[in-house]
Amino acid sequence: MLDRQIVAYLFDGGNRLAVQHEGQTDSAEIFQVLADDYARRILVAADQGPMTAKMLSEACDASLATVYRRVSMLQEHDLLEERTSVGPDGTHRREFETVLEELHVDLSGGELSLTMETRDELADNFTALWDGLRGDK
Repeated sequence: MLDRQIVAYLFDGGNRLAVQHEGQTDSAEIFQVLADDYARRILVAADQGPMTAKMLSEACDASLATVYRRVSMLQEHDLLEERTSVGPDGTHRREFETVLEELHVDLSGGELSLTMETRDELADNFTALWDGLRGDK
């Protein structure tokens, strides 16, 4: 994965549109991920709190295999986080939660730009702000 500004290009008729994203993945890939109906359903369902694959399967009306494929894809693009929890009977289970907080697409000056914020980035921003207020820069 890349950790720098990325510019991809989309073609609309004869026009070339630049797609910019500052983050760790290619903007064109993010557009493809979000174009998938099941991926969007999983992101929305897992935004309510941590959910197991079985819970996501029921919430999204999808097979477990479909859920696991989409979960893997969403994790590859840092849009979904996995946690392990211990149930009352002592069994371990994997739970998934959305980390995508905001997604902005802007069309300006003939360029299409994409910016994403995840919960991790927001926490980092808060920490940086707090450190700045304390003088720890």
